[in-house]
Amino acid sequence: MLQIDQSFAMTYQFPVCFDRNTLAPENPLLRDILQRAGDGPHRVLPVIDQNVLTAHPDIIDRLQLYANSHGATVELIEPPLIVRGGEISKSDPVEVDEFYQRTQSQNIDRHSFALVIGGGAVVDAIGYAAATAHRGIRLIRMPTTVLAQNDAGIGVKNAINYRGRKNYLGTFAAPFAVINDFDFLTTLPPRDRVSGIAEAIKVALIRDGEFFSWLHDNRQGLAAFNPKPTEYMITRCAELHLNHIRTSGDPFEQGSARPLDFGHWCAHRLEEISASELRHGEAVAIGIALDSLYSYLNGMIELDSLNRIRTTLEGVGFTLTHSALESLDINKALQDFREHLGGRLCITLLTREGAAQEVDTIDHKLMERCRQYLLGGTWPS
Repeated sequence: MLQIDQSFAMTYQFPVCFDRNTLAPENPLLRDILQRAGDGPHRVLPVIDQNVLTAHPDIIDRLQLYANSHGATVELIEPPLIVRGGEISKSDPVEVDEFYQRTQSQNIDRHSFALVIGGGAVVDAIGYAAATAHRGIRLIRMPTTVLAQNDAGIGVKNAINYRGRKNYLGTFAAPFAVINDFDFLTTLPPRDRVSGIAEAIKVALIRDGEFFSWLHDNRQGLAAFNPKPTEYMITRCAELHLNHIRTSGDPFEQGSARPLDFGHWCAHRLEEISASELRHGEAVAIGIALDSLYSYLNGMIELDSLNRIRTTLEGVGFTLTHSALESLDINKALQDFREHLGGRLCITLLTREGAAQEVDTIDHKLMERCRQYLLGGTWPS
């Protein structure tokens, strides 16, 4: 028998930047990021979320002005690719196919850049397209929602939906850079502003009890979307997510443990049941409530913590019940999640504020009690 053992390691580096007015000609950030790839000019295809274009109708002119001001570095591929915003961009293959067509018709290669400006779904879909065209086109993400800036747009995952299954097709591909421009958040509808806070509450509960206390104490300011607490919430949430990716030893999720998916096993299913009427963050908030109730009924956290979790979620603006809960098949949702993990079932539960434990079995009758608490709106007391 002949056996050749092969082993190699690679280092991935990408900056996650927090800024304002990124496309102002006097702002060097985007230019400096492109220059990390060497001497220019660098060909850049802008991909813009239609919702962003509606809220910022001058964004194409601003991109052109920026490129003109930094012509030695930026060669804009025109016209920009405009894609539909929201979950439709992940569920309908049109967006991804249009990106593939542009790479062919305009000779976009692996040394070119895609600059995707949009919400989490668009960033996910175009990230998948960029990772699979030519086996990888350099991607610069410019997330424009709270959820995308503190979670969906900053990591190494990209995905689209397939046959009704959320994130069924996807890749692990690190972006070239991420630019979180806070100015984009000012035009978000209130519902989208609130939705992204769920991921901050999630990561605080499993990673940083002090941050969770801060979220609880600042829930009214967050609900009002006051800039100072909002920006701190986003940056701290992003920091915790990135720290996990960097230090967990499993950035590409080769194993079954998915601690950052606290509350997600049912959240993904609720999104599917509601045909995406539920925003991702809204579904995650319900999932956090469900698994927090389970953690309490299972004797893992105290009633005071459970009450603080509920107060925080409702205080920032979440409704913790939905008609989709009535149709939730707990057994099937857990089985689907196990398959998504690719191994044994691994569900994250709380042991205290800021700490969690992974379990591989769930008491279905106890989880059903939790669902009934949410549907009835009356929690343990």
